[in-house]
Amino acid sequence: MRISSRGIVDPFIVMDVMEAARAAEAAGRHVIHMEVGQPATPAPAGARRALSAALDSAPLGYTVALGLPELRAGIAGLYRRWYGVDLDPGRVIVTSGSSAAFLLAFTALFEAGDRVALGEPGYPSYRQILKALSLVPIGFPTRPEDRYQPRPEDIPPGVRGLIVASPANPSGTMLDHSALSAITGATAERGIALISDEIYHGLHYGDRAVSALEITGEVCVINSFSKYFSMTGWRIGWMVVPEALVRPVERLAQNMFICPPHASQVAALAALDCVDELEANRAVYSENRRLMLEELPKAGFDRIAPPDGAFYIYADVSEHTDDSLAFAREILHEAGVAVTPGLDFDPERGSRTLRFSYARSTEDIREGLSRLSAFMETRGAGRSKRIGSAL
Repeated sequence: MRISSRGIVDPFIVMDVMEAARAAEAAGRHVIHMEVGQPATPAPAGARRALSAALDSAPLGYTVALGLPELRAGIAGLYRRWYGVDLDPGRVIVTSGSSAAFLLAFTALFEAGDRVALGEPGYPSYRQILKALSLVPIGFPTRPEDRYQPRPEDIPPGVRGLIVASPANPSGTMLDHSALSAITGATAERGIALISDEIYHGLHYGDRAVSALEITGEVCVINSFSKYFSMTGWRIGWMVVPEALVRPVERLAQNMFICPPHASQVAALAALDCVDELEANRAVYSENRRLMLEELPKAGFDRIAPPDGAFYIYADVSEHTDDSLAFAREILHEAGVAVTPGLDFDPERGSRTLRFSYARSTEDIREGLSRLSAFMETRGAGRSKRIGSAL
């Protein structure tokens, strides 16, 4: 059977790392997971209680394609609470995770063959979803001195769309109001559709993240309950689109997905009110971040852009290796710590970078840092011996 060119996309390397870590655990190893951007905490207790009650009271079937009206209203309320934005709930579309939102956005906004720009390093699935939809991802390098965020002048010519992420994956860095305003202005002037990935909003450690909706309504904003709300496996997200895009996206959603999972929508609605529990989770990430920024440089990972949000550290490891995939395998095998090679995020420069996630418990982070430090010390000693022998 013939396989289409659209079906041939690159693997999501972090998922391969997860499988290698799982195999190591199945063989009896204890692995510290710093590879995956997944909270170690479950969905909020209030969300779980709400779903339990719903399961006991009524069958859960199809909902309308755009999502439960009360959930859409609740998400609009979140924008009032977090950003002071008065958002029409009619512009909110509930989706089967942020991945479905990207599929819907890209399909609604672009024609086959359109070029869509994205800064590198960046979330790898942007590229692969674009390719699978017969779109052309145009990656452009961002700079460490810009904390891996794009400038307006970086936007390549001849593109129909631009994807930005703040806080970003893998760097955790953010665009402030001025920087995001400059980008929205540049895209509007050039007639470029802007997609703002805001799935790590809520996870900040100083100033809060700025939503593109604070600046313009002519933007497609994508968010998710996976990260701040600790609901990765529930596959529930949302998008906010201009009014003119609502009906086209609705028609696509009806045909592609019918509706988001009803059970997950019930839980998500309750999760919006679980502020104390969610803020307690963020406090754990904040402590984990402090430990990572303190201990990683001591272990030899000192070329980093301190993250403003999310739960990642992105490190230049070029002084240690030019093969991040092999280096990550070595760390997993020798230290029992799973980390993600930068090749996932930057096809050109990612062979010299690693991403460390600090989404697990503080106890796990302490143990992982201890193992990394011991591994790097042993690795350095081994290299010194080899150099001495050569001399």
